[in-house]
Parts: sequence; C-alpha cells; structure tokens
Amino acid sequence: MNALEMARTAYSSAKTPIRTHQSTEYDVFAQITGRMKAALSRGKPGFRDLAAALHDNRRLWILLAANVADGDNALPQALRAQIFYLAEFTLHHSSRVLEDSASADVLLDINTTVMRGLRQQEAAA
Repeated sequence: MNALEMARTAYSSAKTPIRTHQSTEYDVFAQITGRMKAALSRGKPGFRDLAAALHDNRRLWILLAANVADGDNALPQALRAQIFYLAEFTLHHSSRVLEDSASADVLLDINTTVMRGLRQQEAAA
C-alpha cells in the first residue's frame, strides 16, 4: 500500500459521528429504560430481568449523584441538587419496586424525562 492509499484509508473512517457526553448518557438511559419496559411487559416471568435492569439503573444514578456531588462539576447548583435528589429517590423507590410494594412506572417516567432533556440539550448545542 502506498502513502496515498494509506492516507485515504486513515481518513475514510472519519465518517463515524462524534459522540458527545449527552448522547452517551442518552444511550445508557435508553438501554436501561428499554430493558425495564421489556421486563415489565412480561409481568412476573420478567421479574429477574427487571431486577437486573433496576440494578443497572441504580448504578447509573449512583454515578450521576457522585458526579454532581463533585465540587468541580460545572452544572448549575440547582440542577446538581435536583439530579442528586432524583438519584436518592430512584435508589429508594427501586427497593420498593423489588419488594413489590410500588410500581416502576415513576422510574420509567424519570428516565424518559432525563432522556428528553439530554436530547434538547444536545440539540441546543
């Protein structure tokens, strides 16, 4: 392969879109939320998959809470506080869902709302 062919090859892979933090976060929320919906649609037989999706959702929210608790986080303080509160709520409510004493619908609503916000934020940027 000569130098010209190598240059063409090197730059031809640049067709892959650049990922932003918002698009990466959106994709994680979408995957987990989709898994939760699919598990819920199967009823009792989907409980194991629901528990796994709730576990991953908790991990996501713990990561978000740790991120907004960092003093170097550039988000506005009010938004950081709201995200931290949602993380606490999500952790607590997930336990109630696993105990079968609450519905997962509110967790789906929260994730969907966050996804909508991430899309709007990305569109504005």
